[in-house]
Amino acid sequence: MLRRGQPGERGSATLETVILWPAVFLLIFGVVHAGIWFHARNLALAAAQEGARAASMAEGAGGAARAAQFLAGRDSMVRVDGISETVHDDSVTVVVTGSSTTLVPGWRVDVRQSSTAPIRRWADP
Repeated sequence: MLRRGQPGERGSATLETVILWPAVFLLIFGVVHAGIWFHARNLALAAAQEGARAASMAEGAGGAARAAQFLAGRDSMVRVDGISETVHDDSVTVVVTGSSTTLVPGWRVDVRQSSTAPIRRWADP
């Protein structure tokens, strides 16, 4: 005679499912959200690097505009709050700040990336 389980185990599969699936979904959404944040961070860094490169070739001018143009040409996961450009004696720094797209409404994940490049000046021989 086969027994289907102990009498005290009735409904245990349902209980396991109720506990297990929310944890699995939380893990999946966490991995997806981390990927979105990482992609937004990489876009902000690429924009800052492009702006710093452009400004270094133009003796420290136009880096913020070039970074904004770089981000405008892409379907971006970054909501840009600001792009700043700081010119020093021999270098230029472009900083891109904003936030990543999120899966949770009302939750803000900040992104801030910067890039510094030397100002290239051409000298006559």
